Amino acid sequence: MSLQLDQLVPEHIRLFDPYRPSPPDAELMRRYGLDRLHRLNNNENPLGPSPAVRELLAGIEAGIVPVYPHGDSQNLREALSEVLGPDRSRFLVGNGSCELISSVVKAFCEPGDNIVTADKTFAVYEWVARFSGIEARLVPLTRDHGFDPDAMLAAMDGRTKLVFVCNPNNPTGAYWNEATMRRFLDAVDGRCIVVADEAYFEYVERPDYPDCIRLLDEYPNLVVFRTFSKMHALAALRVGYLCAGEDVTDVIGRAHVAYSVNTPAQLAARAALLDRSPFVERTRAMVRQGREVIRAACAELGFEHIIGEGNYAMIRTPISDTLLQRKLLRRGFLVRTMTGFRFPNWIRVSLVERPVLEEFRAALTSLFR
Repeated sequence: MSLQLDQLVPEHIRLFDPYRPSPPDAELMRRYGLDRLHRLNNNENPLGPSPAVRELLAGIEAGIVPVYPHGDSQNLREALSEVLGPDRSRFLVGNGSCELISSVVKAFCEPGDNIVTADKTFAVYEWVARFSGIEARLVPLTRDHGFDPDAMLAAMDGRTKLVFVCNPNNPTGAYWNEATMRRFLDAVDGRCIVVADEAYFEYVERPDYPDCIRLLDEYPNLVVFRTFSKMHALAALRVGYLCAGEDVTDVIGRAHVAYSVNTPAQLAARAALLDRSPFVERTRAMVRQGREVIRAACAELGFEHIIGEGNYAMIRTPISDTLLQRKLLRRGFLVRTMTGFRFPNWIRVSLVERPVLEEFRAALTSLFR
């Protein structure tokens, strides 16, 4: 008996090129003979988690393991309501933002529909659309590396169901201010769902940056994504959430998998949200210092760079990004290659503690000076 996969697998799945994660850190360290590895590739927060989360995780008992988590993260949603304002019914919690992206696409899109987003942004919007059989329309960034509102409006048509705006953008750090966001939402005029992905919003300290949760009552087609993976340093636990109007959240919830967020993740996210320690400000100070180190390194080497509002920086170098990644890996630094983001020969570097970035600066200088 033979299996005729070509007859069973849809064309959009056969043609999709899946994401391939790098090997585990321990394997990389063995492979390259390293006794330490600095992770500068995934925009993680090395200072975390916060004190309240550490205390909670240390006290978790094995007795919770045989018991299913709460199916819709009610206690966490109540805490989100307490801190952010909207009723708990307007929040949906997922296994990281990636699951939420999938739920939104499943809820609103069917074959023949399309989504609109940028060509150089968080790739999962495009990936989820494509492996769901939905067209992804990709609009070039502006000259200052931001989303182009006019071009995105021009790309929309009667079958556009979703527009994804990463604000601030990963990987460039450019952002729409509140006036730009409002103008765009006014122009869309409820014709489709606009997703404002604010995964890095805690890192933005500009007064004109919009808190899109405050705009939800004015724009019922707006959906806001946020995550506990970045600022709150819960990347391993995978917790993201969205907020929207109650009717929109209800529709997305119908396509969302219950019980997808485990109990320790729910507890840790709630503790992080309610923690009143100076952890967030310490992280922001670390990132501000990190920007200074990377700017100085690029100025010394004459490298083009993009440093925006997230906890990351982009550097353009004279050799291929994959070659540079291997050279830096041999020196104990793991960076993100950017060809997959359509930035060939660029790398993205997480802004972590100053001593680590000074070591990185020295390694980069030794390679190119």
